[in-house]
Amino acid sequence: MSHAQSATAKSGVDFGKAIKDGLIAAVIAFALLGPLVGLRTDQNMSHELILTNEMPLAMIYVAIIGVGRFLLSAFVYPWISRRAAARTAKVKAVPTAVQLEAGVRRSRFAARGGLLFLFLYPAIIISLVGINGSIKWVDNFGVQILIYVMLGWGLNIVIGLAGLLDLGYVAFYAVGAYSYSLLAINFHLSFWLLLPIAGILAALWGVILGFPVLRLSGDYLAIVTMAFGEIIRLVLINWRDFSGGSAGISSIPKVTMFGIYSFDVGAPNNFAKVFHLAMSSAYYKIFLYYVILMLALLTAFVTTRLRRLPIGRAWEALREDEVACRSLGINTTNTKLTAFAIGAMFGGFAGSFFAARQGFVSPESFVFMESSVIVAIVVLGGMGSQIGVALAAIVMIGGTELLRELDFLKMFFGDGFNPDQFRMLLFGVAMVGIMVWKPRGFISKRYPTAFLFKKKSISGDLVKEGEG
Repeated sequence: MSHAQSATAKSGVDFGKAIKDGLIAAVIAFALLGPLVGLRTDQNMSHELILTNEMPLAMIYVAIIGVGRFLLSAFVYPWISRRAAARTAKVKAVPTAVQLEAGVRRSRFAARGGLLFLFLYPAIIISLVGINGSIKWVDNFGVQILIYVMLGWGLNIVIGLAGLLDLGYVAFYAVGAYSYSLLAINFHLSFWLLLPIAGILAALWGVILGFPVLRLSGDYLAIVTMAFGEIIRLVLINWRDFSGGSAGISSIPKVTMFGIYSFDVGAPNNFAKVFHLAMSSAYYKIFLYYVILMLALLTAFVTTRLRRLPIGRAWEALREDEVACRSLGINTTNTKLTAFAIGAMFGGFAGSFFAARQGFVSPESFVFMESSVIVAIVVLGGMGSQIGVALAAIVMIGGTELLRELDFLKMFFGDGFNPDQFRMLLFGVAMVGIMVWKPRGFISKRYPTAFLFKKKSISGDLVKEGEG
């Protein structure tokens, strides 16, 4: 064996193979990005097609991809292999009762601290950037994230607890949004009255979806639920007399503070006028923040309580083994339907809030990509873990919103560079990275609903998540 080969064997790094992989990746990237990014077509004032050379930008992307592939092959993949081998060879120590109890105390302390931060978040932002400067941070980084936290918790009932892979969850989101919009505009009903109605209608559609898929599981269930989501979207597009078609529905009434105070500028009981404050939309955004925060906490509370009830244990039994579940006398039909209905109900709540917040809804807001994002949040957070789902929503939604703030990158890539265009690329890279780093999601430990004397956390490896 030569000196170079022996050094490679000791270090576990094959630089020759890594360089080869990097060059191949760069060539493939150039073949794809050369014509797509390097050559841009524009139209001048004479309606003539002009070809603009953007090849330097394309070469930057090619270099990043080539170097990234080299680093992966040379350092990341060998490190992952060594870590996996060491983990396999290492005998896992059984945690003591003291260690388990300390872990439970840390979790409770973190949960209480996080809850306190959520309630103080608007005040902290206002103290840092002022009342008008807080609009963006409260709305985009507060309200937007909490909407997806609530959607993730609702879908977590179906996927994480019951083990039913639902790729059409955005349909219930749309049902809630259009239910509130149409009833509020045509019958002039309050948001607080329509909120439970939207949830009930979404739950009804959840039952309607649940009946045809009672005998399906796995890939077949995913395909049918995905088709259901697309059917709802296409109906909203083509039934113009009902939903307004692609133009959507506008002028949706705002949420009022239980009818006491309004946030409409011309209303005599406008919140700012009553309290002699400067007119600003920040007050409405802060109010919406606390509304969606309470809705999300309601979702978490109901889910936690249901998980401890017989229906929650039936969901987990269905997730582990449907045949064994039937042999124990559990009605799997009712178990599946309740999972679909309750998960859809929370999706309807989130949809009605979304419509009130936006003031406008259209079918374009409920495409399949929305379902994919919600499913990704549940999977990345750890199926069955509410804290994990919340963390995943913060990372995925907050990360994409943070891209809008990276204007300093225009100094390197030009004024025409828009970081938000690479949202889905970074979204995919983040998903791959998290799955490599944490295959079971951010939170891989589970706490059983039924326990003897003392609750003990178990590894997520022992939970057959999502297999049905």
